[in-house]
Amino acid sequence: MPPSIKQVALQAGVSTATVSRLLNKPESVSSDTAGKINEAIAALGFRPNFNGRNLRAGRSRTVGVVVPTLSNTVFAQCLQGIELAARALDYSVMFTATEYRQEDEAAAVNLLLSHRVDGVILTVADASASGTLDVLDREGIPYVLTYNQPQQASRLSVSVDNRAAAHDAVAHLIALGHTRIRMLAGQFNASDRAIQRYHGYLDAMRAAGLAPMAVIEVERHTLTAAADYQQMMADPRQRPTALFCSNDLLALAAMRDLRALGLRVPEDISVMGFDGIPLGEMMSPVLASAVQPSEQIGEVALRTLVAAIGQAEGSAGPVSQTLAHTIRHGGTVRVFS
Repeated sequence: MPPSIKQVALQAGVSTATVSRLLNKPESVSSDTAGKINEAIAALGFRPNFNGRNLRAGRSRTVGVVVPTLSNTVFAQCLQGIELAARALDYSVMFTATEYRQEDEAAAVNLLLSHRVDGVILTVADASASGTLDVLDREGIPYVLTYNQPQQASRLSVSVDNRAAAHDAVAHLIALGHTRIRMLAGQFNASDRAIQRYHGYLDAMRAAGLAPMAVIEVERHTLTAAADYQQMMADPRQRPTALFCSNDLLALAAMRDLRALGLRVPEDISVMGFDGIPLGEMMSPVLASAVQPSEQIGEVALRTLVAAIGQAEGSAGPVSQTLAHTIRHGGTVRVFS
């Protein structure tokens, strides 16, 4: 049985109240007394019950994280940023994944709240129409969205500008001479980010006076869409010269399927991704992509959430942040002439 605070007090020759003061407000205990208590703690191997202390104070110093999946490394990178920032601020992290099932978002949040997390960082299917976020708003539970860009200014978020980043990615293809560019996306009902990136695709095509092509929606980024590619490449006059994919895993899956059909990337068709996952840089050729700083998104989200948790009533709170994106000029795209 682990030693108790009472045993520490007996060993140090002080009251339990004095030991408690040292653990909660060290500055309130004299250096001599603190030395005796710390010696007793070391001798007994006492470990303070921070969870109990925080619950009495109304705080657990734990934050919850809900991500769609960890199979897409952007979310693993984000989680790493959250974890590093949390450790620096003396917070713990609990996380769960919804596997892109919108109906599981509420259950995931409820699970975390049952463990008395102080707030939640989450990515949802549709940040502007989410019953889960409505509940968090009603109950006054602090939260910060990552990757989502909600219409409601009251919903804190940390993200790149998905629409602008997609525009820049497609504009890069257009600058290389491509005029027939088709978009490959995850299902729009599972990702508001995909919809925003589609609007960026439309913006770039229309700004250049080009006709947008019908989007291909894929249920999961690991599934094959070979039949779609075979059909779109059948007519040389209508086939796209470039594919813009709404995330890098879709781009990698597309490259796999295109090669299985005997098509070369980028000689027969260029492929541009979105996310900038590290794996893309290890490919040969390197995957061209709109890069978002996922680890920084996680770090900034954690710090924003902690600020929201500690916000004094009536004081100015933290604000949403849009981080900068870049375009990786990889070898999966080429000049088209």
